[in-house]
Amino acid sequence: MVQTSICGDPDILGDFIAPAGVPINGSFFTFTGMREWVGQTGSPSYFQYLRASKDEFPALDGLSVSTILLGFRPGDVSPPHVHPRASELLLVVQGNLLVGFVDTNNKLYTSRLQTGDMFVFPKGLIHFQLNEDTENPAFSISSLGSASPGLILVPNNLFNTSATIDDRVMALSFKTNVSTIHLLEKALSTPYN
Repeated sequence: MVQTSICGDPDILGDFIAPAGVPINGSFFTFTGMREWVGQTGSPSYFQYLRASKDEFPALDGLSVSTILLGFRPGDVSPPHVHPRASELLLVVQGNLLVGFVDTNNKLYTSRLQTGDMFVFPKGLIHFQLNEDTENPAFSISSLGSASPGLILVPNNLFNTSATIDDRVMALSFKTNVSTIHLLEKALSTPYN
């Protein structure tokens, strides 16, 4: 017997979800957490992102939308990752990015984007962004089709989880040896910055 599951934001019964005891006025629907980045022209000090999902901006709960601002130093990468509950529409607002995703047939789709270009990453597929420029930063804005898109950083989830996957399983899976797995675990024990 085959069973299919579909996951996404639930349909809400009203115009929006209002938490109990929170005053509902224009301020409830306003998020100011992106101000520090808007108009930034210098290079970020490390790969950084600012997120506005329902956790940071409760008015998004049930509305099937969120956003992320991404800042890339020269040569920075947003490592392979997955948003299990959302497709992502990325707009480059400064610089150039190499972007891509791998579909379920193991086919890679890539594109080199310039300022003003957009690219869509389908929901649940592994994808990445890379600033290939070694001298200039890049900035992008991503819109996601969920108020809670989720984030699975593939390298971290495989090599730096709280309960590490057995080294033998990793070595066999990656067709290498345990000492190489230890090197990867050590390298990934520090954040991407």
